[in-house]
Amino acid sequence: MSKNLLLILTRNPELGKCKTRLAAKVGDTAALDIYKFLLRHTVSITQDLQVEKWVLYSENIWEDDIWSNLGYKKKLQVGEDLGERMSHAFAEGFRAGFENIIVIGSDMFHLDQSDLEKAFLQLQSNDYVVGPAEDGGYYLLGMKSLQTALFENKAWGTDTVLSDTLKDLRSKTVYFLDERNDVDHYEDIKDIEAFEPFLKHIEP
Repeated sequence: MSKNLLLILTRNPELGKCKTRLAAKVGDTAALDIYKFLLRHTVSITQDLQVEKWVLYSENIWEDDIWSNLGYKKKLQVGEDLGERMSHAFAEGFRAGFENIIVIGSDMFHLDQSDLEKAFLQLQSNDYVVGPAEDGGYYLLGMKSLQTALFENKAWGTDTVLSDTLKDLRSKTVYFLDERNDVDHYEDIKDIEAFEPFLKHIEP
């Protein structure tokens, strides 16, 4: 068994239930199409990664979807908020015997396989790896042992998540990946060519 585990948090791609902040501008149908596009991108950057991979669904496990049952182990997220869900996933991973665990979401267009390989490599010589997001959160978090404080007393979805998380890591060695932008709002994608087909109905 690989000692490295990648956790991928994903929402079931259902109309009106994903990318709601984006949908406020582009509509539910376009938001769903964009999210499915981002899911396909996440598959493309993880399917050849030589680590164990768990996909954690928000609502229900879909056996027949874009996540291959051969390459990904499918599980349900457990917890009331994002912090509880990540904490539970990390805890389960460490109980299963993994030594290096990284979590990502499934909506990062500016992430590729080499970023993930670099993150696992840096965990060999650092306690934690963090991928800071432009909105004040993070798009990637990696660790070698569970520290539950990272997932407690955070205002998830706000611009204080990263700074509050780093306060919990002051005595640890942390490697920072490049800052990246995740996709939450129309402004995050309006100038990116790959998203143009989904935005033709939007007034400039």
